[in-house]
Amino acid sequence: MNEQIAVTGLAVMGSNLARNFARNGAQVVVHNRTTAKTDALVQLHGSEGDFVHAPSTQDMIDALERPRRILIMVQAGRPTDLVIDDIAPRLDPGDVLIDGGNSRYTDTRRREAALRKIGVHFVGAGVSGGEDGALNGPSIMPGGSPESYAAVGPLLERIAAQVDGTPCCAYVGPDGAGHFVKMVHNGIEYADMQLIAEAYDLLRRVLGATPAEIAAIFAEWNSGDLDSYLVEITAEVLGHTDAATGLPFVDVVLDQAEQKGTGRWTVQSALDLGVPVSGIAEAVFARALSGHPEQRAAAAGLPGPSTPAAAVDDRAGFVEDVRKALYASKVVAYAQGFDQIAAASAEYGWDIDRAAMATIWRGGCIIRAKFLDRIKQAYDDDRELPSLLVAPYFADQVGAAQEGWRRVVTAAVQRGIPAPGFATALAYYDGLRAERLSASLIQGLRDFFGSHTYRRVDRAGSFHTLWSADRAEVTP
Repeated sequence: MNEQIAVTGLAVMGSNLARNFARNGAQVVVHNRTTAKTDALVQLHGSEGDFVHAPSTQDMIDALERPRRILIMVQAGRPTDLVIDDIAPRLDPGDVLIDGGNSRYTDTRRREAALRKIGVHFVGAGVSGGEDGALNGPSIMPGGSPESYAAVGPLLERIAAQVDGTPCCAYVGPDGAGHFVKMVHNGIEYADMQLIAEAYDLLRRVLGATPAEIAAIFAEWNSGDLDSYLVEITAEVLGHTDAATGLPFVDVVLDQAEQKGTGRWTVQSALDLGVPVSGIAEAVFARALSGHPEQRAAAAGLPGPSTPAAAVDDRAGFVEDVRKALYASKVVAYAQGFDQIAAASAEYGWDIDRAAMATIWRGGCIIRAKFLDRIKQAYDDDRELPSLLVAPYFADQVGAAQEGWRRVVTAAVQRGIPAPGFATALAYYDGLRAERLSASLIQGLRDFFGSHTYRRVDRAGSFHTLWSADRAEVTP
């Protein structure tokens, strides 16, 4: 018999993953709460491989040889818990449940611990690439016990995207590590899209370029060091014309960006871990601002710059500056994301290999980009690299881009054009490279009003100044 796996939850992602498994030689037991979707999948795509129709949960269990492998593809949160509660009592020790949805990593840790008590392995697998990736090769980020990966890893690696003969799937770490890495992936995705949108906005408003002209610029950028999936599809979207109106497609879309929560989770987790992910946070907040049209309408009459900015004489030079700002800001977003992964790995004992994460993001996923090869190399060269920005290659590249980056942020401020992603990324870069920060004053203020103490540059220990008395310094 072929290798077996069951897929329960046959919406678009579940159906496409089931088809992907079948195309790659597995016998796939397919199940859905409503049998109509199971019927439709087998009827439309049964010729693609070896499918077994399971009308009920028990039929699905009975169709599988032990150890059973079952992939759950349902809505994150309560629906996932309900499916697990239905399946888990029917399983035997050694069986493997896989959650391929966008579950919060804290839920995955809870579920893994509960199922471990009854001997069932639980894998939280982040899956990126959308419906096309699910069918033709996604990036997969599985977390769980090493034993569980031994049972399901070969199958997952077979259906994953392949880059230079390497699958975009690798063991991430214990319990919630896989879903954590997928969450951070999505946070970087938020930042990347915000930066791309700001680049478009600046090219249009500063140069007066049309969406079609900007599409051509992005297409050209995609042939260089900005080569990435998101830059590629930006050219496609900007070049599209709305059939109903004849207008550029981007001009008929409401300017209110929606979100499903993974970006917020990334920022919330970073706050808990004490990791600055300002680029990702700014992208989340920019979406939130766009979603408050009543506030924006009320503020529409507020004054902007009183002195008109000079026209740009060197159009090609400005385009190049925006390219540099986009590249440098993207590196900052990735650097912050990898820092967050390292912090969580240390906090939870996951021992995540950041080079391996860069490897599995090179294909299939939404943030796949040419420079991920460089990121992989940076972490291969130094597993304990304190920041991607200090890796020799990126230090040189961002250093060479920073003057143009500064000109772009200045141009945006002078014209009253919001570019929070570019500006925040630049502020992070400058803060990181600063010899001394203004935090010394903050510590002084905290000690003044709250006796929170401070440390000195010239000797060890904690100190407090008696601000309301003679201002003598004491050691608490």
